[in-house]
Amino acid sequence: MTISIDVLAGLDDVDWAALDHAYGPATDVPVDLRAICGDDIAAMSEAFDRLANNVGHQGSRYPATPFVVPFLARIAVAGTPWARVNALPLLTFLAVAWHDEYKLPMGIDPAGWRASVTPPDVELREIDEEIAGETNPGKRDWLLSVRALVLAGRSLDGRIESLHAYDAVRRELPLVLGLLADPDFVVRQHAAYLVSWFPEEAASIVPTLVTRLDCEFFPETLATVVLGIGLLGSAEQIEPISVLLDSPEPLVRWAAATALARLRVVHRMDGALAARAFGELARVASGPRLEQSTDHNDGNLYAYTGRSLLLFIDSAPEHRLPVDEVLMAVAGCLQHVTIRQCDTVAGATLEKAFDVQGTGPAPAFGDLSPGRRTFLRALANHPGALNYHQFPGLSLERLLPAARLPEMSHGLRTYTGLPPANKIDDLRLPDDWWAW
Repeated sequence: MTISIDVLAGLDDVDWAALDHAYGPATDVPVDLRAICGDDIAAMSEAFDRLANNVGHQGSRYPATPFVVPFLARIAVAGTPWARVNALPLLTFLAVAWHDEYKLPMGIDPAGWRASVTPPDVELREIDEEIAGETNPGKRDWLLSVRALVLAGRSLDGRIESLHAYDAVRRELPLVLGLLADPDFVVRQHAAYLVSWFPEEAASIVPTLVTRLDCEFFPETLATVVLGIGLLGSAEQIEPISVLLDSPEPLVRWAAATALARLRVVHRMDGALAARAFGELARVASGPRLEQSTDHNDGNLYAYTGRSLLLFIDSAPEHRLPVDEVLMAVAGCLQHVTIRQCDTVAGATLEKAFDVQGTGPAPAFGDLSPGRRTFLRALANHPGALNYHQFPGLSLERLLPAARLPEMSHGLRTYTGLPPANKIDDLRLPDDWWAW
């Protein structure tokens, strides 16, 4: 595909020296963008990694980040094949960072995000109040330096910088939407994943995604399109998605079931169709591991599946599935997830299916329902059961004691009747364990 676009138009018009990234003034950004548009693969790769680290370091975004976005969007459209494929995931990361793991399966809430940020004038007023009441000269000088940064346009609230990057990507969506019909199926897949995080633009995104249902033949790309419709769509899309429950491709059936799980929460759905969707997710949870995946949840569809299954606990009373049936399916997902993903899935399960607000005595394991016992055994048998303390801040550290259950280590194994495990090698490791 040949498109006449000057991907670096306006690059020298930006005052990069006045913009900061993770390591100071962003004067190196033009150098990296030019290298990314070159023909030396090694130099392109080094520049791309450096740029991604500078403007999206560990999920943080900076004043320079939004100014990089238009160039990346044009590179995704008209750059070299290598640069195009890599630019789209970086754009997604700059827009939502880690939100895919935490916000799935319901999708992102930009309205809540916008309402949660602290406006600059409020930040300045709060700093002035601190300065007025501060008697320590050293701390007062530090507050004055912080005040100068806020006056210069910096924010103490990282959510504002993230929101600026998100909106910068949002402005490029008309360009990205055109990539859903790109000849390169990987570009189509990454583009479908990117646009699924912008519910404020659903009116233009969803119809474009729907047009791909009948002409997309690569399973990973079609599944990504279906998930995007599920995250952004309405009741009108329930029927075309439900047809894909009969797809010969397991990944496409999983995507259809996952999309329907989300749509049934926000729209009315026939009980028999909801049961079919649940059955498909449960089969994935307990069946052979699927080798294909989408971009969602860092490629781990089992963590996504576990959280989607939990949606069936909250369904309308006339359609509610037995909690034990849901918990047994969720337990099957745990064997395929990493420590952090296990924490996300298991934490949500504890909050939905266990009493984490009570004050009574610890429940005897034998008094728990079969589904709760199966789930806790799967949790205790997870590879992270002995080593989860290496990851501070996990919700299980709070939720297990809140449910009056033993901590996620030897105590939980003893409680659930499992034999002791002295080292991590005693437990079966999922394929992606060491990635964490």
